[in-house]
Amino acid sequence: MNMLFVKTKLYSKIKFPIDGGKKFRDEKRFLGENKTWAGFFGMILSGALSQLLWGFVCLKIPEICYIYFYFDNTPLFNLAAGAAMGLAYVLFELPNSFIKRRLDIPSGKTVGGAKGCIFFLIDQVDSLFGVAAVYAALYPMPFWQYILYILLGAVTHIWINSILYAAKIRRNL
Repeated sequence: MNMLFVKTKLYSKIKFPIDGGKKFRDEKRFLGENKTWAGFFGMILSGALSQLLWGFVCLKIPEICYIYFYFDNTPLFNLAAGAAMGLAYVLFELPNSFIKRRLDIPSGKTVGGAKGCIFFLIDQVDSLFGVAAVYAALYPMPFWQYILYILLGAVTHIWINSILYAAKIRRNL
């Protein structure tokens, strides 16, 4: 949902870099142009709306929705849980962006070789550690299940990014 939002005219009018264009002591940007306040808050809103939609799905298929074993499936809970997951998503992406700027990988770009492969994988899972942590705080789960959520999320992330790339919504995988 957030990727669609960042392609709108509204987003282009309100996108301001989180780092404000400031540079670290190495004279490189902290995060770069692609980490914006509009994207930050857009992801929180996208998370809230996505969890709200998931709540409606779970009303029809409750046996697949573990989180509702512990919480009532209400719009308010879903909006709050989804917003928390969206916030975790964006917060857990930031260290990766910071490190990539230190390594001279431009915002929104990929590089080749081993470094490119490593960062491709990190790009798929960095935010998932945060989202899964929020989910684990809401639904007690064993560590193997936490890791399984991250792996499943990574595969889903690659699949969705491939679709967005093919639809020319995303510039790179």
